[in-house]
Order: sequence, then structure tokens, then C-alpha cells
Amino acid sequence: MNKLKPVVDYRKLRFSNLNSPEFSHLWMLLYWPLYGLAFLFVERLSPIKYYFPVYSTLDDLIPFCELFLIPYWFWFLYLIGMHLYTLLYDIDAFRGLMKFIIISYTIAIVIYLIFPTCQQLRPVSFERDNILTRMVASLYAFDTSTNVCPSIHVIGSVAVLCASWHVDRFRTPGWKFSFGLSAFLISISTVFLKQHSIIDILAAIPVCVIAYYFSFMKQKSPQPAEVTSI
Repeated sequence: MNKLKPVVDYRKLRFSNLNSPEFSHLWMLLYWPLYGLAFLFVERLSPIKYYFPVYSTLDDLIPFCELFLIPYWFWFLYLIGMHLYTLLYDIDAFRGLMKFIIISYTIAIVIYLIFPTCQQLRPVSFERDNILTRMVASLYAFDTSTNVCPSIHVIGSVAVLCASWHVDRFRTPGWKFSFGLSAFLISISTVFLKQHSIIDILAAIPVCVIAYYFSFMKQKSPQPAEVTSI
């Protein structure tokens, strides 16, 4: 079995060569702290007086299920894992992933500023008392119920799924199924934990379509056909 070898030797990274073609893609990682500051602003510092509640009658048909905390937390490993893998083994896919994140997360932040939303779906108490429900209670205490539409959790999981389509190693049926199932379970976990309305998932879809087009479909311009002279 052939062992994967990193396509970039990061041991050679120096501040002086950060702008070189070999390492310039690392600048894209600066978006993450910038996004964190932007999200902190809309969540904690922005003077918003009213949040529009997001609700659908379909939400009432979806029961609370603490088991979905597992795929909900798996989102962090899913997202970080793809960043690390592409950083080591597929720089083009990493660039596409980061473009997807930059475009979609920025759109989400702008929407939060223009149309601040909240959800009022969280249960007041839990029917069961176990380690998962106690963890969900801690999640509720830490994570606000504002700025929910579109769902960042859904957008991030779709970003990883789309990136996997452009990594040679992940184009086998088994990997495609695994990434697709993970993205699906992460997305629906948001409604089964009452973190989001079904509308938040639906609102994430057009954002993801826009991000995918500009990050992957337009990633490589088609080369003009060569004309052979006779």
C-alpha cells in the first residue's frame, strides 16, 4: 500500500517565503479569525433590538432527540479534518474549500446583519435525563439562539462535502457515501436538537449553490483548444 506523501513541505515555511507559490495558500486561513471577529460582533456587540423568529409548522413534527448531539459535534472534526487533509495532500481542493467558506460565511454574516433572526424551538425541559441531554443543556447555555438563518452548521458540512468531490482519494463510492451521509446527519442534527428551524437548512441551500459555483466550478478556466497547423 502506497503511503501518502504531503505535497508541500511545511518545514521549509518561513515568513520570508510566505508569498511564494508554494505557501501563498496559507494566507486564506486568515479568514477564520476575521470571521470569528465578525460573528462576535453580530452575536454580542451589534445593537440589534429585534430578532425575527424563524419557524415552520414542519418544526413541530420533528421530535427532539439528544442522540443527534453526536453528529452535531462531529461537525468540528469533519470541518477541521478536511482542512488538514487538503493542506497536506491537495492544495487545489484546499483553495476551493476556503473559497467556499469565505463566500458562504460572508454571505451569512451579511444576512445576519441585515435580517437578524432567532428561533424559539428549544425545549424548556427534557423528557430524559442522561449525559447527552445534560450536554445539550450546556450547549444551549453557551450557544445563543440568535443569527440562525441560514445555518452555518449546514453550510460548513456542505463545504466539506463539496471539497471531497474534488479530492481524488475521496472519489470512490465508499468515501462518497461516507461524506454524503456525514453531511446529511450533521445537517438534520440541527433540527433534531432544536438548534435550528427546517427553514434554516433550506436557506443554506442557495448560499451553498452560489459558493460552490464560484469556488469549484469557476476554479479552473477552460483552456482554448489548440489549433494544429497543416
